Amino acid sequence: MLASDKTEDITLRVNKVLEHIRPYLQKDGGDIEFIKIDENGFVDLRLLGACNTCPLKPMTLRAGIERAIMNAIPEVKRIECY
Repeated sequence: MLASDKTEDITLRVNKVLEHIRPYLQKDGGDIEFIKIDENGFVDLRLLGACNTCPLKPMTLRAGIERAIMNAIPEVKRIECY
């Protein structure tokens, strides 16, 4: 389980990774929003704009976003996207 202060630290680190990814998504008319991280290290995200309806959404999520976050933040155990 993640303590509250640890969750806050991970939240900041996830958002920092997302800031690096965001320009690539915005270039194609999309964006990404951090929703939350739970005590088990599961991160919830939301793809916005063109990314939300793109047929490549699963590949973008798993091969791009998830890989970047989990490589940078080993405490993250899973990424879910809505």
